[in-house]
Amino acid sequence: MSVRQSIDDAISAIGLLIPLETKIREAAVWIEKALMTGHKILACGNGGSAADSAHFATEIACRFMGDRRPFPAISLTSDGGLLTATANDYSFEDVFARQVVAFGQPGDILVALSTSGNSPNIRRALETARELELSSIAILGKDGGTCKGLAALELIVPHQTTARIQEAHKVMIHILCELIEPALRLKPDHRRGPA
Repeated sequence: MSVRQSIDDAISAIGLLIPLETKIREAAVWIEKALMTGHKILACGNGGSAADSAHFATEIACRFMGDRRPFPAISLTSDGGLLTATANDYSFEDVFARQVVAFGQPGDILVALSTSGNSPNIRRALETARELELSSIAILGKDGGTCKGLAALELIVPHQTTARIQEAHKVMIHILCELIEPALRLKPDHRRGPA
């Protein structure tokens, strides 16, 4: 495959976000409302999607563009001790679901990423969020896989190549950040801490 073909394929996959515009805006409204009312975002994924979940949580907890106060977002993929203890003592299928139980509160939002939609631990996390009445947003690929239908809001990139789906997911994450950032910048912070 040529470099040009890879670029063209990536552009084509990103173009699949256009029909999702209404849902992306809806997801941004949910996330913004949660953060503006003192709730948090929990994010999870495997492999490249784990990195994307950490990326998304970082953009919220640190900043996206310009200076503003931090907001609570936790990547459920980031604590190696907790992940390995849960996988060892329970199962890898439970590594995110148990953290949803541990950290999730009413009003929080679970953002779960899976390029195939078939990750058992993502499925369990979404099922657990539903059981605990947490809102959930699934960012999926292909046909949504076995995770389709489990989240309150689904953003499915209907492409078949994992790398292209991940690239579209990254763009979607940045769009979500761009949509919520203006409101986050306006929220005052009455707590002390580093600027």
